[in-house]
Amino acid sequence: MKINNKDFDLHELIHPYLKRWTLIFGCMVLALIISIFYIKLKAPLFKVQTSVLIKDAKKMSDAGDISILQGMPGFGGMGTNSIENELEIFQSKKIIEDVVKDLKLQIPVFAEQGFYDLELYKDTNPYQIFLVRENIYAEKPKKPVTIKVQGSTITLSSDELSNDIKSNFNKLIRLPYADIIITKNGSFDKKKTQKLDLEEIYFKYIDFQDAVDFYQNGLAVTLLDKDATVIGLSMNHINKEKAIDILNAIVKKYNFYAINDKNVESEKTKNFIDDRISIISKELGDVESEKESFKTRNKIVDVQSDASINLQTEQASKKKLIEIDTQLEWNKMLTSYFTQSKNELIPLNLGIDNPVALANINNYNKFVQERNTKLESATPSNPVIKDLDIQISNLRNIIKEGLVKERSALQISRNSVEEESFKASKSIATVPGKERMFRNIERQQQIKENLFLLLLQKREEAAISMAITSDKARVVDKAYALQKPVAPRKMIIMGGALITGFLLSTILILVKELLNNKIIVRGDIEKLSNTPVIAEIPKTLKKSDQLIKGNDLSPLAEAFRILVTNLKFILRGKENAKIIMVTSSMKGEGKTFVSVNLALALTTPKKKVLVIGSDIRNPQLQRYNPSMKLAQGLTEYLNGDINDVENIIHPSGFISGTDFIYSGAIPPNPNDLLQNDRYETLLNEVRSKYDYVILDTAPLMPVTDSFLISHLVDSTVYVVRSDKSLKEYMNFANTNIENEKLKSVVFVLNDIKKSNFAYGNQYGYSKEENRWWHFFKKS
Repeated sequence: MKINNKDFDLHELIHPYLKRWTLIFGCMVLALIISIFYIKLKAPLFKVQTSVLIKDAKKMSDAGDISILQGMPGFGGMGTNSIENELEIFQSKKIIEDVVKDLKLQIPVFAEQGFYDLELYKDTNPYQIFLVRENIYAEKPKKPVTIKVQGSTITLSSDELSNDIKSNFNKLIRLPYADIIITKNGSFDKKKTQKLDLEEIYFKYIDFQDAVDFYQNGLAVTLLDKDATVIGLSMNHINKEKAIDILNAIVKKYNFYAINDKNVESEKTKNFIDDRISIISKELGDVESEKESFKTRNKIVDVQSDASINLQTEQASKKKLIEIDTQLEWNKMLTSYFTQSKNELIPLNLGIDNPVALANINNYNKFVQERNTKLESATPSNPVIKDLDIQISNLRNIIKEGLVKERSALQISRNSVEEESFKASKSIATVPGKERMFRNIERQQQIKENLFLLLLQKREEAAISMAITSDKARVVDKAYALQKPVAPRKMIIMGGALITGFLLSTILILVKELLNNKIIVRGDIEKLSNTPVIAEIPKTLKKSDQLIKGNDLSPLAEAFRILVTNLKFILRGKENAKIIMVTSSMKGEGKTFVSVNLALALTTPKKKVLVIGSDIRNPQLQRYNPSMKLAQGLTEYLNGDINDVENIIHPSGFISGTDFIYSGAIPPNPNDLLQNDRYETLLNEVRSKYDYVILDTAPLMPVTDSFLISHLVDSTVYVVRSDKSLKEYMNFANTNIENEKLKSVVFVLNDIKKSNFAYGNQYGYSKEENRWWHFFKKS
């Protein structure tokens, strides 16, 4: 079969949708109505948000803190953490769990308001429900519990409770999953609940972990500016006041734990300093006792006045030795503390003059503090803890190695200074050995005194650090709610509903078109065959309108006039082309209807037309003249019962000049009758009397009757009925056309709806029908 390949036709592509615009519009309206109901049934969600500034240790002077304390132990701990860590801390379970407990978020109370329910909170809640005890082994409820109050009696009912529970206010109520106490809310403001149905109040019980997960997942924490340390917290909730309290509580808990962590660090530093002061105090006392004993034994009153002249040259060296010995002592103290403690914070800025060592100790303290924080919600086997242990171990090794190297360097420097001092001592050989011993004692005394004074200073700094407890998170914007709800998003939902309605309807139409196996429009035939379609016959709704009349301007009459015009164009140049066969693939496609109306359209005052009912198996021509049902016709002539053609020709009764030869009786041998020479004789005889002879023949697929006479005709009108003829029939038609079993074939698409016309919805100049939209044009 040869398929007619056409160029892309946009009209043909969108035509199935345009003709069903009412379906598309209806689906969109229905979807819009459903979306409006959905919006009405959903409680509005409001976005509540706040923002806080996280104070960094390097920026504390900008926040009003004492600048002299920057870099001191206890003041740089949490402030030096990365901002990403703070984002995680705000969302940590530890903080959310405390908020759920403090605000009692496990038993929300609701009341009906119109199409949806609202959560009651604070002064809008007539009752307060306290959770006394949870039964962690009981099955968690899925249905709400209704509260009904009559006087002082409380009745609790639920689909999950076998019986209603009655109790009184301020009394313990035992539920299968928890024990609660219900009290009246003294701050209840009835004016704020005038639109609520307080007769239908109910509460929901939420398991503690479920409540924590719910609020943890509902909390959004973001960094508002990558170049700043301002964090934004937000959540969506149906009760604005409750969400504001939750965000404020989260910020408050964050500051509580931040201050607590800072105090722990400062306390550890203070304890370390107190221990060292106790040790140095004892050592200083020992040195002073030794000095006193030395003076007593050697009867020395003022050694300095006696040896000042001889020791001036040694002063520079001794001062250097004191500094080196001080550094060695600090090295010794830190090495001892570092060896004895594990996973403990190392005091900072206690006199070490080594930037690399200070940086390593600072990083070590960060990892130790982070490890201690993580251990609050994880076990030592956690991969994150193990990773921190490895990093801490590596830093310990680096710090140990650094202390050893520093001690070696100090010792080498000390040896060099002692050598210089020794050389200077030779120049004062006259100074007694007792003088040197006394100076050694004094040097030890100065070292101990310097350490003692330094430790006292650091202890005061640690105490000040503990006393100053400013919030780590400074509130930039207090928690507030946006005026307009963020959900349901009315315009988006309604717009989405319109799009959904449009898409669903177009998909339905597309599926119907894809599954359609029938000829619907002219284009279906043109895609499947190269044979021309010369007319589209509109669908007639009334039986009385099935025949055209004289001076008829109806769409049906105009369609048949187009058929006549195109048929004459096809037959032009053919001499005596008068005989036209009307056939179809199957029964019921409108052959007789087309035959009769074609005859009426061809008839003029100067043109006579004869219709021969050649479907002798299933005669249909007489249904237009029921009185002629028993009239003799073609069968009797072919059988030889009648020899005079005039005896079987009858006026149509519709238009003068149109005659019929009815089929007559149904014969037992239709094929034999149609194959004899009398049918050709009949056509030759009527050809001279009529301008056109139309043969109303049998369908081609069920029987071969029409093929027996197809060689006698000049043209074949092949009738295809819209929304009835199958597309597969076109294979049969094309095969017979290609095999030249049919002559001069043209297609006529019959019974087509107005919306499926290829060239508009109306033919001719008939009176335009009144449409519903004309009312608006007139007004």
